[in-house]
Amino acid sequence: MSLTAGIVGLPNVGKSTLFNAITNSQVLAENYPFATIAPNVGVVEVPDERMDEIVKLFHPKRTIYTTFEFTDIAGLVKGASKGEGLGNQFLANIRQTDAIVHVVRCFEDPNIEHVEGSVDPLRDIDEINVELCLADLDTVENRLGKVARKAQTKEKDAMAEFETLSKIKPGLEAGTPVRLMDLSDKDREQIRNYSLLTAKPVIYVANMSDEEVNDPMSSSYYAQVKKLADEEGSECIAICARMEEELAGLDKEEKKAFLDDLGIERSGLDQIITAAYHLLGLRTFFTVGEPECRAWTFREGMLAPQCAGVIHTDFERGFIRAEIYSYDDLMEYKTEQSLKEHGKIRLEGKQYAMQDGDVVFFRFNV
Repeated sequence: MSLTAGIVGLPNVGKSTLFNAITNSQVLAENYPFATIAPNVGVVEVPDERMDEIVKLFHPKRTIYTTFEFTDIAGLVKGASKGEGLGNQFLANIRQTDAIVHVVRCFEDPNIEHVEGSVDPLRDIDEINVELCLADLDTVENRLGKVARKAQTKEKDAMAEFETLSKIKPGLEAGTPVRLMDLSDKDREQIRNYSLLTAKPVIYVANMSDEEVNDPMSSSYYAQVKKLADEEGSECIAICARMEEELAGLDKEEKKAFLDDLGIERSGLDQIITAAYHLLGLRTFFTVGEPECRAWTFREGMLAPQCAGVIHTDFERGFIRAEIYSYDDLMEYKTEQSLKEHGKIRLEGKQYAMQDGDVVFFRFNV
């Protein structure tokens, strides 16, 4: 299940530095606008302490964590919706993502030029939102022109689409992102296929100095972003991108020691990865055994046969039943034999909705 969060922001806010840290790779991150000309995609492991504990019990030959994709997208400038800078390319790339990680500069550094000449996180956020709203408005107006004629003939689907688009247009004209509009579930389903940029869920990432990141509320810049995120119902995560880039080069033990010295429980990157994963309603089930322990991604609400299909289409096509126990029960009873003796292994059929943390063995026949 390939899902992607796009890392966006104005030029020189730390997007590419963050991407380097996320993927432990080196994309171009020079100090000038448009250094990131093509989208760079990195696949990262989703940190999950449950998998670490499962491995201790089964001692598998191979361990595979579930993964998530991040795309580093070229910096945006004013006029992007009209094709300024790399605007058209930026907007096309972001349409392909499922969520947005919006990196906002919350640090002062005279050696790193700000494209607007000064640090002002709310201005920067608004600048990007305006461009995204304008791009969506163009999409909506084009679609309205096409569907209006059909709506006049009283075609039911066209009338419903016209009504929804007519609700959205004034909001976009006022600079309100679609995700913040008061729309019904039916309205949102109606526009799903448009891939509207402002309909995508957002995580704000405040890129701060290493001196301030341990106490982010001491920064007035961060406080402004956090307040905005809270008002929107979005998440705001404080990081120091350069410090995260350094952490990415360490092994797990070195990384833990480094964070312990700083008094930090989880790195900013782990927080971003986990937040993006859950933002999209993604959950994890496990398959276990001595040959391999593996985490698999599924969407909340998926039924057992659909989750079987995540492993292989034959598993879904020939699904018979699923043998399931919970991670919590595994931690309590330690072995599958003990789980059986205590009646903790269940047989579930085609209508079972998989739960986060299920450990499963699928039976199938094709």
